[in-house]
Amino acid sequence: MKTFDLVVLGAGPGGYVAAIRAAQLGLKVACIDENQQLGGTCLRVGCIPSKALLQSSHLYHEAKDNLDSHGIGIKSVDLDLEKMLARKDDIVNKLTGGIKMLFDRAKVTPIIGRGKMNGPGQVLVDLKEGGTEEVAAENVLIATGSVPMILPGIEFDGDLIGDSTTALSYPTVPKSLIVIGGGYIGLELGSVWSRLGADVTVLEGADRVLPGLDGEIGKLARRVFEKQGIKFLTNAWVESAKVENGNCVVHCKGMDPMMADRVLVSTGRIANTKDIGLDTVGVTPDKRGQIEVDKNFETSAKGVFAVGDCIGGAMLAHKASEEGVACVEKIATGVGEMHYGAIPAIVYTNPEIASVGKTEEELKADGIPYLKGVCPFGANGRALAIGDTGGRIKVLAHKETDRILGVHAIGTQAGDLIAEAAVAMQFGASSEDLARCCHAHPTLSEIMKEAALAVSGSAIHT
Repeated sequence: MKTFDLVVLGAGPGGYVAAIRAAQLGLKVACIDENQQLGGTCLRVGCIPSKALLQSSHLYHEAKDNLDSHGIGIKSVDLDLEKMLARKDDIVNKLTGGIKMLFDRAKVTPIIGRGKMNGPGQVLVDLKEGGTEEVAAENVLIATGSVPMILPGIEFDGDLIGDSTTALSYPTVPKSLIVIGGGYIGLELGSVWSRLGADVTVLEGADRVLPGLDGEIGKLARRVFEKQGIKFLTNAWVESAKVENGNCVVHCKGMDPMMADRVLVSTGRIANTKDIGLDTVGVTPDKRGQIEVDKNFETSAKGVFAVGDCIGGAMLAHKASEEGVACVEKIATGVGEMHYGAIPAIVYTNPEIASVGKTEEELKADGIPYLKGVCPFGANGRALAIGDTGGRIKVLAHKETDRILGVHAIGTQAGDLIAEAAVAMQFGASSEDLARCCHAHPTLSEIMKEAALAVSGSAIHT
């Protein structure tokens, strides 16, 4: 039996990053994953392929509809969907292959198979190539990620009615697509197929789309997407979805049946902790499959740790990676920190939507006094030069201390712009600190500076 200092279950963003960091710190590490391609859902069928399609579909839409104002005339624009999908797959192959290279360099041992706990300090692996292998480890880190959640009444066939993985590889552009769930996954992939020509309708059970977003930004986002042709039905409680005579039929409570060529189910995700042997070490997940851990990411079983989607909180790849690093640093050195107040979240639609920290609604609910500064993209020279002036950045700061409490943005490259706000909040900066930093001109980053200036009524350009 092979023995390791640490065995990691799962080679997604939480697992593979933790494995590499642990090896850097001198631990003997193995990382187990049931997929030949390392990288987890994010790299294989999530973050990376969806962003590749978002970029390709955006360029297609720009070339078809938006270049005339730049003095660029194109007589015809043709869509080669097969080539677009092949580009997406090529990017995935490059990145997943890169993780294997990183493992080799860090001397992490990859084991391809389905791993599960087999009692304290023991992991049994059903090898992909056949047979089993048992390994022993002083510490085991569970980083098995999450899987799509399917609501009762939805007859999921993985083809006409499928999840986000299915929607990454439609062989043709559907004439009509119903998206069940108005969160970031549904809106990102709905945007892809809308740009490519599908008639997209989004059904959301809550009273607004993107319910976790700051309310002001969420309302603005819906208006923008509606102008792009996406239809929304809120308070739409889906009771059933099934295929009848080759067509998808969706029934919502109190509404007439709706038909479409395809249905994308994006109703959230649940922890992927089923059948990984938690019972053999006395760990019981909750009804969503999530595992309770302490501040060191250790479960109720000594030497068994968990990070990422398995333990709740925001289901974000970068959150899982940071938790993985903090966990193994704690194991190896006794010191590992995680700052949950400065984790950015991004919706990669066009325009992008990004946020970090508290929303206005949360501040009001908590009774925290705050001031708000806003700057529109339309006031920025770089945005005008790019030709993309829709959106705004909003900075929320404590009314008494001026410490930044939250930043929310919608607009071109908002996902990159939010990084500055996350760094500022990590270091406890005030809006004045952010405003007094010199920002290059002309850049989109000046919008962040102007929004910070606006908190104290000192904005120059708005």
